[in-house]
Amino acid sequence: MNEVDEINPAYSYLLGYVDDATTETYRRFEALFAQGLEPGPDTDWRQYGHWAQLKLSLGREGGHDHDERVLRLVRSVAERDDIPWTARDAQLLVSRAQSMTYWGHTRYEETFRLPLAVTRRFDHQQRRMILERMEERHWTQEYRAPVWEILGGQLEELLVEPAGHGPAGAVRNVIWECDDFARLLAEKYGPRLAAPEVLPLLRHWNTARSAKPSATWLRAAGTMLTPDAVSLLREILTSLAAHREKPTEDLYGRTETVFLHERTAVPARGMVWTCALLDEPWVVPLLGDVALTCGTGIGGSGANCRSEMLANAAVNVLARRGGLDTVAPLARLQTKVRKKTVLAGVARALDAVAGQAGLTREQLLDRTVPTFGLGPGGVREEEIGGCRVRLCADGPALRFVNAAGRTVKTAPQTIRKHPVLAELKTTLKELRQALPAERFRLERALVEERMWRWQQVAEFFLDHPLTGRYARTLIWQILQGPAGIPVRTGDGWELTDPQGRRIQPYPDTPVLLWHPIRESAGDVRAWRDHLLEHGIRQPYKQAFREVYLLTPAEERTGTFSNRFAGHTLRYGQTKALLNQRGWTDLSIGHWDYELGGDQGEAVKELSGWQARWGMHVVGDGEADGWGTASFCASERIAFHRAGNALGRYDYGHREGVSLTEVPPLVLSEVLRDADLAVGVASVGLEMQAVGGHEDYWHSYGFGELTEIARTRRDALARLLPRLKIADRAELTDRFLRVRGDLRTYKIHLGSGNILMEPNDAYLCIVPGRDAGSVFLPFEEDGGMLSVVLSKAFLLAADTAITDPSITRQLTE
Repeated sequence: MNEVDEINPAYSYLLGYVDDATTETYRRFEALFAQGLEPGPDTDWRQYGHWAQLKLSLGREGGHDHDERVLRLVRSVAERDDIPWTARDAQLLVSRAQSMTYWGHTRYEETFRLPLAVTRRFDHQQRRMILERMEERHWTQEYRAPVWEILGGQLEELLVEPAGHGPAGAVRNVIWECDDFARLLAEKYGPRLAAPEVLPLLRHWNTARSAKPSATWLRAAGTMLTPDAVSLLREILTSLAAHREKPTEDLYGRTETVFLHERTAVPARGMVWTCALLDEPWVVPLLGDVALTCGTGIGGSGANCRSEMLANAAVNVLARRGGLDTVAPLARLQTKVRKKTVLAGVARALDAVAGQAGLTREQLLDRTVPTFGLGPGGVREEEIGGCRVRLCADGPALRFVNAAGRTVKTAPQTIRKHPVLAELKTTLKELRQALPAERFRLERALVEERMWRWQQVAEFFLDHPLTGRYARTLIWQILQGPAGIPVRTGDGWELTDPQGRRIQPYPDTPVLLWHPIRESAGDVRAWRDHLLEHGIRQPYKQAFREVYLLTPAEERTGTFSNRFAGHTLRYGQTKALLNQRGWTDLSIGHWDYELGGDQGEAVKELSGWQARWGMHVVGDGEADGWGTASFCASERIAFHRAGNALGRYDYGHREGVSLTEVPPLVLSEVLRDADLAVGVASVGLEMQAVGGHEDYWHSYGFGELTEIARTRRDALARLLPRLKIADRAELTDRFLRVRGDLRTYKIHLGSGNILMEPNDAYLCIVPGRDAGSVFLPFEEDGGMLSVVLSKAFLLAADTAITDPSITRQLTE
């Protein structure tokens, strides 16, 4: 590669580096121009045009006039209609003209002559993509204003679609078609948005450029609102809540996954702001849906937002509105959104509502969980056209009983368009969103050791038709006293322990959720046996929860734990799982190595403590075109008191507090998250695509069991006698050993990897989830227990296997 400085220092700043062939071509053009000669018939006219534009440069100083010969040169190129310009060429020419303007070139009609002439060859959509950086805030107002004063007429001609393009063109003149949602606005909603009574409001929405609406902005929006505009607003925001990102190609052929371009997000924010003026029952749930869609990451997870701008706008309008009806959608955001700025807004909104009610945020959430019209048994029943329709929290699902009293899977044809059924379907959707939020809230209460009075537990949890579905299967403990699972009596609720003893707490008795870290091994075993014996399925692992106690090795390291260091993980899976568990800040990749872009930390705050888990990039693989890592290696975990935690950018220069000072439950829960991440994302889980990590795969895939795997072994020890394959299976220290008719198999309890006796040959089976309808004592099974059981059932009947990818391995 050769620097353009070798040709002409006056315009080198416009290019940086070019390839050898282009450099040589520009040298020939320079030589011809110096001799006053015209290029020959075999000239590459596109390259000639680029060179001609460069000749307009007056260097970094600018401020003096152009040579008349150069102006004639550029004009002659601009007038040619036989040059095969591309949109990318036009964008590059515009960019160079902008750079000249930045450096003091004031003959705008000359510096932009060729770029605008080339841009004129393309349609309006391409023109807008070419001129985007000129027309809007990407280019500072200092440079934009004088250029538009002189070239405004030409630019308007290039950017504004004529009236003949109809309503869609009128909408595109306000909202450029930069993404799929903008296209939807123009094509589907164009006739209504471009209507004379609505178009001024659309233009007003397009001015929503500040963080929050001013009183003046809202008053102006209110004067333009009509019933038709309100109906249209609801439809558009409903479409926005259902909108998802899509790969989009730019003028340079680069593909980027786009949710909303900023040009679309700005008027969409205006639409969200306008909801602050409406007192309609659909506003709060719809704003909650918009905030959830925009506040979660690409694909619905991750630490970033699809549109932080719109998520914050929706949260701010909900906060402005206040009231108890905003609590449910705000609480749902807490379970799904991971972006700190959005979560901070949610917290402020909830705190404000709680303050108005004289409650803490947690107390407010306890009292405002919607019932969705469900009865005490978690069922709501409606009679529609002779058919009974049941909305059930169990599932959740809609169940239909026809006029003959027979349960059918789908709605009878006669009621499918009934408005009550439509309302039940909407409620079912909301119910499905609320259930995970309640499960998350109850698990968070467990790890934070939250406390209530028994009367509050009964009222807000056990008697609640939604929350009670989970709360009635959990173990509740009197503070420093006995524990039990709730049992309804004629007078209310009691607790029953594994021995069948009844405990009747007083209404004011302080209680909390039972955690195994506070109990003896014998008590934990008793609860685990009790759940299996009585078929009680808990919403998450409570009795079977893994406990991580401080080890001698951690006592020696003092301020950090290496228990989960040295694992090779799939970075995307690791980040997604940690985000779901409340960790933030992890962002590493193949960028800025000198500044540490290849290393970072995941951060979690819990009960006044902050945990930091170090990670660094390994391997050369990129997960996308932006340098995101494919693999990462785990490092140490350190703890800080949350108020004294250091900033993110002093990575590698911090000392945590002594692990002996960290509360045992905080230590245990943080290490449990790390174990879960390793158990899901480790490359040791399968041999395929390990790529250079074979030693790690073997050591992890068949090595000593982690705490989660040991708990899995404990669950299997209790389940095994109940299984149909009990006579063919036995547990060893690390494996479930299964005897088939063809071979005997050892399934590793940590990774699910399989070895075949007698020579320990590796058997590859794609993980399944069919565990033969085995009862598991927790809904959150982590996946691997089901995988191990499904493989065990499959291999116990190995002569019935027909998959050639498996049978071939069995006979080798």
